[in-house]
Amino acid sequence: MFQKAIIVDDIDFNDQGALQVLTNLNVPVVDIAKYCDEALLKIKKAQLEEQPYDLVISDLSFKEDHRNDKIKSGEELIAIVKDLFPETKIIAFSVEDKPYIVQSLFKKFAINGYVIKGRNTITDLQQAIMQVYHTDEKFISPELATLYQDKTIHQINDYDILIIKYLSLGISQENMELQFKELGITPNSKSSIEKHSNKLRIYFRANNTTHLVAIAKDLGLI
Repeated sequence: MFQKAIIVDDIDFNDQGALQVLTNLNVPVVDIAKYCDEALLKIKKAQLEEQPYDLVISDLSFKEDHRNDKIKSGEELIAIVKDLFPETKIIAFSVEDKPYIVQSLFKKFAINGYVIKGRNTITDLQQAIMQVYHTDEKFISPELATLYQDKTIHQINDYDILIIKYLSLGISQENMELQFKELGITPNSKSSIEKHSNKLRIYFRANNTTHLVAIAKDLGLI
């Protein structure tokens, strides 16, 4: 079993639940961090002392308070940890259930498991920890598994999502072109944006832009 784990969550009820699961699984050292900056410092310190954490369990969203932390989200923390210490096993632990976000965590950051907070939190987290320890197979909460496997989600990229988000805000393709250029996003020509927008409408069989945005919301893409 894992020898040293850290739970990164700013809600007492959640981190205590995760702590109990790890205790029941006889993980000898378990630390808790309520801020992402604090967690990264602990992870780096453990590496320097040659007593690294072999498991990180992290929420995705954190409420801002008086602290001026550099790392604002669990997703940012996961990205940094996986970049610095790729051998560290990471389980995301969140209420977020949008398929695209879940899929992107596995695809971009190679997380090892995703547990959704809900009715089966304790059972799912225990199963996730055991599976991640004993195998290389990724774990995802059963209630999200079918959504994650949706081929539609896998065929949509970040550029497509950005276009849909801008359309949902009522931004015209002309203004989208200007904003993309200012942000250095490519392709940024009006013709390219129109081409992608038309592709998305055809792909999702949307009658118009409003219909496209509605479909994207139903799928959890935005």
